[in-house]
Amino acid sequence: MKKRFLAGFWQIFRGYWGSEEKWRARGLLAVVIAMNFAMVYLLVLINSWYNEFYNALQAYDYAQFWPLIGKFTGLALLHIVIAVYAIYLRQLLQIRWRTWLTRRYVDQWLGGQAYYRLQVAGSDMDNPDQRIQEDVNQFVALTLGFLLGVLKQLSTLAAFAVVLWNLSGVLEVPLGDATFHVYGYMLWFSLLYSFAGTALAHVVGKKLIRLNYDQQRYEADFRFSMTRVRENSESIAFYGGEDSERAGFAERFRFVISNFRSLMRQTKILNFYSNFYAQLAIIAPIILAAPRYFGGAMQLGGLMQTVSAFGRVQDALSYFVTVYDDLAQLVAVIHRLEGFTGHLDEARAMAPAIQREAGPEGGLVLENVRVALPDGRELLAPCSLAVPKGKRLLVTGASGCGKSTLLRTLAGIWPFGGGTMRLPSEDRVLFLPQRPYLPLGTLRRAICYPLADENCLSAEELAAILRRVDLAEFIGRLEDTDDWSRILSLGEQQRIAFARILVTRPDWIFLDEATSALDEPREQRLYELLRQELPDMGIVSVGHRGTLFAQHDSELHLESGAAVLRPIAVV
Repeated sequence: MKKRFLAGFWQIFRGYWGSEEKWRARGLLAVVIAMNFAMVYLLVLINSWYNEFYNALQAYDYAQFWPLIGKFTGLALLHIVIAVYAIYLRQLLQIRWRTWLTRRYVDQWLGGQAYYRLQVAGSDMDNPDQRIQEDVNQFVALTLGFLLGVLKQLSTLAAFAVVLWNLSGVLEVPLGDATFHVYGYMLWFSLLYSFAGTALAHVVGKKLIRLNYDQQRYEADFRFSMTRVRENSESIAFYGGEDSERAGFAERFRFVISNFRSLMRQTKILNFYSNFYAQLAIIAPIILAAPRYFGGAMQLGGLMQTVSAFGRVQDALSYFVTVYDDLAQLVAVIHRLEGFTGHLDEARAMAPAIQREAGPEGGLVLENVRVALPDGRELLAPCSLAVPKGKRLLVTGASGCGKSTLLRTLAGIWPFGGGTMRLPSEDRVLFLPQRPYLPLGTLRRAICYPLADENCLSAEELAAILRRVDLAEFIGRLEDTDDWSRILSLGEQQRIAFARILVTRPDWIFLDEATSALDEPREQRLYELLRQELPDMGIVSVGHRGTLFAQHDSELHLESGAAVLRPIAVV
């Protein structure tokens, strides 16, 4: 388990520090570490100041009072400036690291269409959006805080252990007729106290790791269920499904609350222990140093310096006690990101079922194309056909026979099946699903998608296209930013999809029931519009309507796993 955790941590950690930004990142980290060392050195100077200041107080030496106050002010101001900039530069490093890591995960998630294949493969990967947005941020923040904290505490320990050893002197312990001399006894007690405290903190707090992991998952599931309602608000309203959704919310929220109560109980136990541990550490050094102070071997300044040094050593050694909750969160985050990375690798390793190759001029050629389900069952036996450029093929068949899955296979996003698809290398292809995707942003961006904004047509050209697809009422809203999938009806969204065809002007389009929400006369006008504007464009359509036969030249009928190609008679 520990090996797996360390391997997972190293796999996530090393990327940025070996990337193209490595020298800038390492330089910034070195500056932050140097600042932390400088703060430790200033703390040592302030610790020495305690001795001088309290000895002056004990001696009623007023002449030394204000100079020592001035010395402390200078040391304190310098410490404040360094501390502020150390945090600022650490945050700068944090945002750069997070930016790089977020970009890498987004590229992996979108690359090779892994975001889609995670769903197709039935992956148990939950909430990839949370992994990228929240877990990456937590990993970077917690890792930087933990690593810099360890370095600072180690340097603090090294510096103040020497101070504490020198201040401790020798403790004489009579035992029978013999007397034992314990050198640096306060340092040894501090070591024993801290190591015992860290071990007990692990015993008390180890359950927090799993509880933190589960809490993040339950919170994300609860949030996602509400997002689903927002995305499907109209359908839910038509069904009157509020009570069902409310019950679903309540069920998921029960998991959130139940796990949080367990988290509260375990955190309460850890807090009892941590606070007891911290309060005992305040009085322990005074009790230990009291014999030497009252015996006259130590002045008040020495006592206060000893208490301060003991506190620094104890804080350094007890670092894991104070950050155990953060460490538990970091372990949970690493497990989640490691799982996410593994699922992404599996999804990206799934090769497309169909091989796409450059073919001869003049058409689309399919060779031994077959379609299967994830469990291996065959939906479509191997079939071969050719569609000349400019011709139109209608794919028909009963519901569930694999028509839409055939289009997914030809698009290269369905990984189950096989075969070869040949097209001329310069031919451009566009696939249109039944429900078009409308990105957030302006209506112009929605029409031109997937083209970048700078490659889109002018406002006058888009206005002309909107008139052709019967959306003239939206010409004045081209630059309006809104959630257009919510504003436009499905029929209007499908007309936006036809507008995209006129914008991108592909050589081949594949339509998956792309006119299902349109009335028949408008469906006919849009197909005729494509014939007029793009007479050489090939069309492959999936549909049920009998009216589609008039818009196509041939039919590919799927039935019982077989495909039959036949011409469509012109009436």
